Amino acid sequence: MTTDRPNILWICTDQQRYDTIGALGNPHVSTPNIDRLVEEGVTFTHAYCQSPICTPSRASFLTGMYPSAVHVNGNGNESFPDHPPLVTRMLADAGYDCGLIGKLHLASAFKRIEPRVDDGYRYWQYSHAPRDDWEQGHDYADWVREKGGDLAALCKDLDGVPAEMHQTTWCVEKTIEFMKEAKRPWLASVNIYDPHPPFNPPKSYRDQFDPQQMPGPLYAESDVEQQNRLAGIDFQSKGRHPDELDIVSPVIPYTPMDDKVAGESANPGGRDAKTLQAAYYAMIKLIDDRLGDMLQALDDSGQRQNTVVIFTSDHGETLGDHGLIQKGCRFYEGLVRVPLIFSWPGRFGAGVRSEALVELVDKAPTLLELAGLDVPERMQGRSLLPILKGEAPLSQHRDFVRCEFYGALQAEGTFATMYRDERYKLVVYHGHNLGEMYDLVEDPDEFENMWDEPEAQPIKLELMRRSFDASMLAMDRGPHRRGPM
Repeated sequence: MTTDRPNILWICTDQQRYDTIGALGNPHVSTPNIDRLVEEGVTFTHAYCQSPICTPSRASFLTGMYPSAVHVNGNGNESFPDHPPLVTRMLADAGYDCGLIGKLHLASAFKRIEPRVDDGYRYWQYSHAPRDDWEQGHDYADWVREKGGDLAALCKDLDGVPAEMHQTTWCVEKTIEFMKEAKRPWLASVNIYDPHPPFNPPKSYRDQFDPQQMPGPLYAESDVEQQNRLAGIDFQSKGRHPDELDIVSPVIPYTPMDDKVAGESANPGGRDAKTLQAAYYAMIKLIDDRLGDMLQALDDSGQRQNTVVIFTSDHGETLGDHGLIQKGCRFYEGLVRVPLIFSWPGRFGAGVRSEALVELVDKAPTLLELAGLDVPERMQGRSLLPILKGEAPLSQHRDFVRCEFYGALQAEGTFATMYRDERYKLVVYHGHNLGEMYDLVEDPDEFENMWDEPEAQPIKLELMRRSFDASMLAMDRGPHRRGPM
């Protein structure tokens, strides 16, 4: 029997690209459980994060506002502001039993447990990352110790952390624990660290993916020159040929291509893009297997019919595309476009795919409307519920999406904005007299930068005007006006 207020199982992986799901056209991954959600639910194939970096992205989709409007623009911040409230706080105030499992990352977790805000979570199982460098409060590390393992040592093992002691497995075990004891309605916010670097899945999963069978990244010979031109723009790696990518601070050692034995699969520590791609898909396979455990627990407890399942990520990963690895101030599709699937059997469409442009800020108002709550005027997100319920066209939600990068990685930082409509993508690197412009109909892989092409200047000028308007309209305008003076 269902009620008007569903449970919400909100699964957010870390750094997972949009093109990593079998049912959506990738034959090299193995994602039968995510595929099941695609078959049972509504998939938004053009969902975009509002920053290609963890903290500002998470700040935006947890508040329904752009990072600049929340004044949380980068990683490594001392604290998170007291206002606006997180959507989980609003749901908790409305009677939801909320649980946090895994990562939160609204403030710096550097050698400490990040300080909690008034987040609304009654159940709290915290693990920013699968490292054991905090003296206390790392619930995942404590769980590994209870199982007789040493997380610090396991993280240095070339075979990776075994699946039975992996952070993904811990997240799912704790989520099932919460679902069993939570009062209804409940919301479980499940924040799995993978497929975030260092690309070190358990060996049992790594062995399922042969690097030589991987398709390789999107790469053209012009990419290194393009990335050299943008070398002063903040990023975690330098442009390289896909056979010798620039890995920054790897946890596991990497073996150059020349040291590999001809005819054998690439070494698990390989620096080349296909080896990293195979490891990335192996991490997603583990996530998919554990997702199956969560869905089975919902079925076994009789809660599936009254539970909305959301599968998404905070941002993507370049994974060798255009000669880059990891993330930073770029806005290629693999970095800013992410999975977004909603499934609620009998209530939402089944096997529905929407190509409408949507933003991750749209999730918070969607959750509020699911709970029967009003959406605050301050939220810049727009509810997806009409599309989910079949009450609005599948093809239209936003005329454009935007993404911000305001000093997100380094204190001095780089400032850039992305504006993307149905055809064009415009990126402006502010203060550098540099930018990128792509025709995504004629050049979907983003190889032909039109920024300096004379014939493209009228379109570029119009896009810059629209992007400037969008940035100004996204500004936090402060307190409501009370009177004329």
